[in-house]
Amino acid sequence: MGEGISLLYLAVYLWAGWGLARRALPYAGVLHTVPVGCGMAVAMLAMLPAALALGLGFTLQAAWLAALLVCLAGIWAWKSVPEKLPKHKKIRTDKKEWLCAAAACLPAFLLTVYLLYTHILWFDPYSGAYYTGQSGYGDTAMHLAFIKSIAVGGKMPPEYCLLARQEVFGYPFLCESVSSVFLLFGAGLKFAYILPCIPALISVFGGVWLLARQALQHPGKATLASWLFIYGAGLGFVYFMGSKAAFSSIFTGYYTTPTNYVAKNLRWVNCIADLLVPQRATLMGWALAMPCLYLLYRFAFEGEKYLWLPLGLMAGSLPLMQTHSLLMLVIVSGVYLVCPAVQAIQTRTIKPVVPWIKYAVTAGALCVPQLFLVIFRQTSHGNGFLKPVLNWINNGTGENFFWFYIKNIGLVYILLVPAFFCVGSILRRLFLGGFAVKVISELIVFQPNYYDNIKLLYFWFLLACILVAGAVWDWIGKISSRPAQVCLAAGVVIVGTLSGILTLGREVVSKYQVFNASAIATAEYVDENTPADAVFLTGRQHLNPIASLAGRRIICGSSLYVYFHGMQHAQQDMAVRTMYENPSEEMLAAWDVDYVMYSSYERNDYKNHEQWYAKRYPVWYQQGEYTIYEITDGE
Repeated sequence: MGEGISLLYLAVYLWAGWGLARRALPYAGVLHTVPVGCGMAVAMLAMLPAALALGLGFTLQAAWLAALLVCLAGIWAWKSVPEKLPKHKKIRTDKKEWLCAAAACLPAFLLTVYLLYTHILWFDPYSGAYYTGQSGYGDTAMHLAFIKSIAVGGKMPPEYCLLARQEVFGYPFLCESVSSVFLLFGAGLKFAYILPCIPALISVFGGVWLLARQALQHPGKATLASWLFIYGAGLGFVYFMGSKAAFSSIFTGYYTTPTNYVAKNLRWVNCIADLLVPQRATLMGWALAMPCLYLLYRFAFEGEKYLWLPLGLMAGSLPLMQTHSLLMLVIVSGVYLVCPAVQAIQTRTIKPVVPWIKYAVTAGALCVPQLFLVIFRQTSHGNGFLKPVLNWINNGTGENFFWFYIKNIGLVYILLVPAFFCVGSILRRLFLGGFAVKVISELIVFQPNYYDNIKLLYFWFLLACILVAGAVWDWIGKISSRPAQVCLAAGVVIVGTLSGILTLGREVVSKYQVFNASAIATAEYVDENTPADAVFLTGRQHLNPIASLAGRRIICGSSLYVYFHGMQHAQQDMAVRTMYENPSEEMLAAWDVDYVMYSSYERNDYKNHEQWYAKRYPVWYQQGEYTIYEITDGE
């Protein structure tokens, strides 16, 4: 029942999103409006229930009121689309366009959906356990915890469930609440997790192709650019060609892939395997950012100034979806604003920049509250934000800057300079926006984890792929021999994508257990029998069923999460150790602990004082290795 209601709820948002896309792009066909509409639907799904929840709580009442507003917006959008349009202005979509778009987007979409299905709480009926893939072993447990806790807690802004007494949520929580809303309807956790990812993926892959198609004015070039971006990687495959054992290690080792192998300084990951599947902020952020870049291209380079409103509204939804995407859009927009600003100075009139001002004001009106109430509070209270760095993740390795990028990015990087001088001025201007992003990313890190700057650098890579694909296609077209054209094109695709495809092959066959049958049963019992605000003392393991599957608050989560979110957690870390190794009733009361969990993690990681709890408090639950004590007042 919950799944059916969730599907209908999402369908309302998609219907309204497609209507708004038709309203914004009245001359475009379905191929253009569906990806943009999916992005708009994801934006509304994130923003509206959360905004209403500020006053109503994150409840069904807020969710249904949001759906009503979305219905009204959809009715307005569909009714206001002009019925008759000049034929010469319509964008024609022929069979070739559809085939090229399908070749670019459909395999990536189907593969990513399959990986999500097998990486998110994949249930093995023989062992009764949940499994994930290689890339899902780290972050998936965190995302599950946030999604579940937002629905359970019913607060907006939500509480950071992995760290007791934390004042701000150290993660862009709207990328999680888009799934939390479906839990309110009774959907299962796996279903709720994956459902909003479907329109998000359509928006991402469709948006990439649309931007390339609009910039290159050729569907075949756009498909080549999309493939280089989606599957593209460097020359890492060479490191695994020495022997059968080395090649086999790609599919059997843990992060020994041609795109992610620290021992060889291979750090340019595949976007599906290491960004879109495991990192929800990236997936949901790109679901807005890719359509934004497409609209921005038409706005900045094709004179469609009326797009300032949809562009501003979508950009304004980004801060708490993925702050990196917002930062990218600010940088790129600033670069593209230079020409109209110069024109305004030369003509001594503000007219050329008026649409840009409207765009900035619209986006700013939505962004400023999110930035000042959440983002800036987190960066001011947290650790490791905004630090100068030179040479990004290659800093300190001793490896040459250019060789690092040659082996990590490969063909696209090698051909980038000659391609830049062979394409037209508009493509060069388009790429300069990405180049500005790259320069800034090489000089400043914006979060505690230096590596996360790749979330900015990937936008530079997208524009580089578009630039190179356009030039390569033209170079191959100048060859008179058809067989030579085919062989050279195949060589470009193979060399440019082999490392990424091998990495994706590893993801397909990878399988790691995350929660055994006892952990699942424990989480289900906790979810059904404890109040939403219950506080649990657990170990700091990242695979924590109390947080991830039951969504209950714990004293201190894994450093894998809280440290890289910039959280001040030393006090909570010490409190956990003290309450396990030198427990006292006063300490438990000071931290408002309601339940204490023991499993193999706690018994192995801390000096075992379980007998202290067993003598004082009743066993509230016991299943397999899991024992939970209820902290009573002693009466």
